Amino acid sequence: MKFDTIVNQPVVETERLTLRPLRRADHGLLEMYGSDERVARMTRSIPHPLPPGATEALILRALAEDRDEDIWAMDGSRNNHAELVGLIALERMDRDQSEIGYWVAPAFWNTGLAQEAVRALVEANPLNNKTIFASVFQDNPASARVLTNTGFEYLGDAEAYSVARGSTVPTWTYLKRYW
Repeated sequence: MKFDTIVNQPVVETERLTLRPLRRADHGLLEMYGSDERVARMTRSIPHPLPPGATEALILRALAEDRDEDIWAMDGSRNNHAELVGLIALERMDRDQSEIGYWVAPAFWNTGLAQEAVRALVEANPLNNKTIFASVFQDNPASARVLTNTGFEYLGDAEAYSVARGSTVPTWTYLKRYW
């Protein structure tokens, strides 16, 4: 019998989602969605094709006590969706800052779930951040709209390496300040 580690990470409820810590049982859906090139290409860190063990490694990092990133499953099961429709994370930085990252499975694109999850996590501010940063690839204007619609301000252009693309990609950078 296997038991998941209890992670010191809050659960955040929205109208249609429960943002909850990852658990080992998420492996199948994470593997399926993470293997989708459309998802991987819009992230910096998901390789394509997804190598063996990558999903398990993500789950183990998310469950680690000494992690530097809190990762929440976007769980839609309360509204008859899958137990995992995407991920949202806050990576800790210095000076009470974090960087937010998220992806939603293609079947749930253009449903407002990403915006709902980002808004809820930003409002909950579980790490008591003073600032949250975000960046999106410039060929992903839908993610840019999610950020601007949830109160992020445009900072400027930059670049980030995409593992799935194997190249540096132009990005738009955003920030959300708490006063």
